[in-house]
Amino acid sequence: MNYCTLAHLKKCFLTIIFVIMIIPGFSQEPPEYDKILTSAGVVEMHFIGHGSLMFKVNGYVIYFDPVRSSGNYEFLPKADLILVTHEHGDHLDPKLIGDLKKQGTLLFCNQNSGLKIPWAMTMKAGDRQEINNIIIEAVPAYNIVHEITPGHPYHPKGVGLGYILTIGGKRFYIAGDTENTPEMKELKNIDVAFLPMNLPYTMTPEMVADAALAFKPKILYPYHFGDTDTNEIVKLLKDSGIEVRIRSLK
Repeated sequence: MNYCTLAHLKKCFLTIIFVIMIIPGFSQEPPEYDKILTSAGVVEMHFIGHGSLMFKVNGYVIYFDPVRSSGNYEFLPKADLILVTHEHGDHLDPKLIGDLKKQGTLLFCNQNSGLKIPWAMTMKAGDRQEINNIIIEAVPAYNIVHEITPGHPYHPKGVGLGYILTIGGKRFYIAGDTENTPEMKELKNIDVAFLPMNLPYTMTPEMVADAALAFKPKILYPYHFGDTDTNEIVKLLKDSGIEVRIRSLK
């Protein structure tokens, strides 16, 4: 084989590598994640985007509001448990849920979401489940102030849910689409809270701060925050004793 042939092969090889690198999916970074130590093991909290999260503990995979428009799911694992807060299109994606399903996958959701996914099991505020030593509590999620038109809130009371998961003694609160409701402000012993901060649908930074100062989570992640300036919540909770963590969850 002469030099020209070797040079040609090398060029072809480099071209193939370049093409692979720019194919969508290969070039995308996996979701950012944090770790929380519990008595049951380390909980990985993966920030997929918008209102979509994935938790992993000892290989057990939990998705919250998985929606393909929120991030790249191509290389993420199948679900053991899926929790859906409500039926809006940026929180409920039946096609993706079908793709994430495997034998034994469980799905819990609000009643309206259950109408769109026949195999789902529905919950209402106040309900409790225990799956794989994880306690799941459904709590209310609704608007008080922000409305589509007078008398018609973006998220009416009695429809959507938030979830509190107790894993190895730590309590994780994923609020769903909600404002700073009286029920939220009465929560106790929350270690990690995910609170939405996206106008006009959920909370202002001031509302998030009001709720956080009432129930005092140890760690607060603003999520589903769109174009809201996250620096505002950092300023509002300065010296509060609440650790505010900003991650890629627009």
